[in-house]
Amino acid sequence: MSNLDIKPTFLENVDMMLNDAISYTKIDKEISKIIKTCRSVIQLKFPVKIKNKIEIFYGWRAVHSQHRLPVKGGLRYSTNVSQEEIEALASLMTFKCAVMDIPFGGAKGGLLIDPKKYDEESLEKITKKFARELIRRGYLSPARDVPAPDVGTSPREMGWILDAYKSLRPDDINHVACVTGKSIDHGGIKGRLEATGNGVCEALKEFFRHPEEVKKVNLKPNLEDQTIIIQGFGNVGLNSAKALHANGGKIIGIAEKEGGIFSEKGIDILELENYLKENNSVMGFPGTKQINPSSELLIYKCDILIPAALENAITLQNVDKIQAKLICEAANG
Repeated sequence: MSNLDIKPTFLENVDMMLNDAISYTKIDKEISKIIKTCRSVIQLKFPVKIKNKIEIFYGWRAVHSQHRLPVKGGLRYSTNVSQEEIEALASLMTFKCAVMDIPFGGAKGGLLIDPKKYDEESLEKITKKFARELIRRGYLSPARDVPAPDVGTSPREMGWILDAYKSLRPDDINHVACVTGKSIDHGGIKGRLEATGNGVCEALKEFFRHPEEVKKVNLKPNLEDQTIIIQGFGNVGLNSAKALHANGGKIIGIAEKEGGIFSEKGIDILELENYLKENNSVMGFPGTKQINPSSELLIYKCDILIPAALENAITLQNVDKIQAKLICEAANG
């Protein structure tokens, strides 16, 4: 069996990247052991009565490092959630905060669920029960552990968590700070929802302010001259596309879970957003070619590729086939 036939797990990939980074530093080997270790992880199994039937749900919260408090990290709802994934994402949160000197430790949480299978009332019950389980065990509070939206969650879920925290800790005058990414009505910040996607656009705009770097990857000098493919059209992918489209970028491909769309002439992102709201899918958008599986779009010819969905999109199996001249990472790993 060749190395290409062996697909490392997400946690193994993170460990490999960390070992590679450590090899370029003078960090003491004993200290590196501490840096690589996830300090704590809790698995929860809790019942919720849905439509007169008891269902058991599985959730996790991992804390990679408490060197700075509170620890910070999103809460995702997905059928792919596992303890290994949550530990890997928690460690990445530590390093992202450290690189930017943001005074938080790293954490991550997840619930093994397909949120599309439940109505809003049921999801609220599940979310509040999950939150209460975390709160009672010290894994959710303004001072120690603060979640945020991630894959499958949004300001709506953060509002439910805030309500659950306030009901259990009515004496905490900082209760509003138990989550970030909440709606404006719940004390959230304007622009938070679009922040990550806008950040992708700002990162690319900064890149094109450095002609010597642009020449290294053989790109034309301006952002508006580039063809762009985006993997993922959720919060990050959509807002990245909108910001890039507004700055003159030519989006030629969008890859989603159910399939991808492609147009050499470019895709009108605002029209696609409206189409998505009406049809709950990007598939069939007028003037585009459908691509199945959508992973094929990752190896289409373009100037800039933006992975903005789940981790492990670029692997040993497809990395040598990618034709993009520049990859702008917008996903966690």
